[in-house]
Amino acid sequence: MTDWRRWVPDAIAAGFVLVIGLLEVQRNWYVELDPASATIIVALAGAVGLCRALPSAALALAWVIAAVQVASDTYVLTVELALAVVAFGCARWGSTLVVWSSGISIPLGAIIVVRWLDSDLVLRLVDRAGLKTLADAAYRGGDWRLTIGVMLLAILMAPWLLGLALRFSTRADQSRASQQAAEAERDQAEQIARLREEQAQLARDVHDVVGHSLAVILAQAESAQYLDEVDTQGLKRTMANIATAARSSLDDVRQVLSSTSGAAVAPARHADLDSLIEGVRASGHEVVATEVGTPHPLPPDLEVVAFRVLQEMLTNAIKHGRRDQPVRVERHWEGDLRIEVENTVDALSPRAAEETQPIQAVPGGQGLDGMRGRLEAVGGRLDVRRRIEPPTFTATAWVPLRSKP
Repeated sequence: MTDWRRWVPDAIAAGFVLVIGLLEVQRNWYVELDPASATIIVALAGAVGLCRALPSAALALAWVIAAVQVASDTYVLTVELALAVVAFGCARWGSTLVVWSSGISIPLGAIIVVRWLDSDLVLRLVDRAGLKTLADAAYRGGDWRLTIGVMLLAILMAPWLLGLALRFSTRADQSRASQQAAEAERDQAEQIARLREEQAQLARDVHDVVGHSLAVILAQAESAQYLDEVDTQGLKRTMANIATAARSSLDDVRQVLSSTSGAAVAPARHADLDSLIEGVRASGHEVVATEVGTPHPLPPDLEVVAFRVLQEMLTNAIKHGRRDQPVRVERHWEGDLRIEVENTVDALSPRAAEETQPIQAVPGGQGLDGMRGRLEAVGGRLDVRRRIEPPTFTATAWVPLRSKP
């Protein structure tokens, strides 16, 4: 809506008041269209037209009307009851200063009317307004000022209170709308956070599954190069191991993608830690596995965490460890489940690292970051260290026997 269209209702209301005021002057012999009455009518029309867009200006014009009325002793016109509209507009659309100024102006205006205006002027207004019985009672009672003052106060205070009520109601609606918008933004932010977490989880799962399987397949393929050309049985075993690893990886990837999309799938393969160790052995790597303590069944979520963490540890051992040295895997069931994987790496110079140095995750990587994220989510932790003598790489994970509340 353009600016001039916004002013159309206000202009119509102002024009209506102006026409009614001029007709009232023309039809009553005791009222002349002198400068004072003309000023009152024009100012009243302007106050009504501005009470919505400029309530402060409308309130100022109302006081101009009162000043002219008192100074000129002009008859009080019936159209001046339109000041009730100004009172409503100041309370409804005015600033806080205008609201309280208009509220104070109403009783002050009533006092001015009954204190300084001639009684005939006031009682004639009451008579013309259709309240002749009230005017007669006020006149006969002698103390007409109190009666007329209360009446004028009620006439102006009622629309002011109505405007104030609508003002508070609108603010309450806006507050509710703002609260709902804030809640919607919060829900949207939470949904985005959940989606990002799901994406990160999916990336970790795919990284663990594909990275481990490809490392095993690559190790098996490299070992096939050293087979005798006549060792067809060995070559068949190697190809069978490659096919098994690829098939297992494909099944795991399908399971991960299906669980993310919410489709109905068969139960996931049991997270067997021993199967991971046997898979690495089948790739040609020597694995020395030891288990200390009595194994305990883990809840499903912790079982998956332990499986994925050991899977990533073995993947790193295959990718970065020496093939001619064994991979040591230890599982300790004392308090928490402690999984430790150690593999021999190429020797580091003394200037490359200290005797014992924690390894930091590569920024943006999925391996160490993924393991830490999985463990911290269930209350566990990860420690990764590199040693010079002997040149080894050790990863230790603590998995609680109960999931983090």
